[in-house]
Amino acid sequence: MKTITLNTCSLVLGLALGGGASAGNTVPPAPNGIELPAGYKDWRVIGVSHRTDNNSLRVILGNDRAIEAARAGETNPWPDGAILAKIVLKDSIHEHWKTATVPGKFVHAEFMRKDSTKYAATGGWGYARWLGQAQTPYGKDADFAQECYGCHTPVKDNDYVFTRPIPFP
Repeated sequence: MKTITLNTCSLVLGLALGGGASAGNTVPPAPNGIELPAGYKDWRVIGVSHRTDNNSLRVILGNDRAIEAARAGETNPWPDGAILAKIVLKDSIHEHWKTATVPGKFVHAEFMRKDSTKYAATGGWGYARWLGQAQTPYGKDADFAQECYGCHTPVKDNDYVFTRPIPFP
């Protein structure tokens, strides 16, 4: 089993968030109209995950509302206004520490925006994803969100969220 330390999280964030398009410039919105959240690169870490099926590391960030909810244990349901960001990177092996998994290529950034009224048809969440360094919006039309919602239905009893906030002491 691979272990991800907070130092690795810092390295992941530095690599993932240091390049590419930034909010507020020419990044087009997702097909459902959701804009790339301004300032997301400065959000704080809520959790991390490692997927062995596609060899990727994920750093989950939150806006201030999401951070407040996570720290207070108020995540089922998450409050309206919470936004979760998942920064996805391919696994890589550290050249000088062969047992360490470190961030590789940036894959995409995806977001879940909680608004229980506006997004009632998708469990109260609006979904958006931007691919690669160019931050190309994912999906051909607004119906792409049904794909996201379908993937999240196994965790319906956890307000459709896979993320487990870091249990800080």
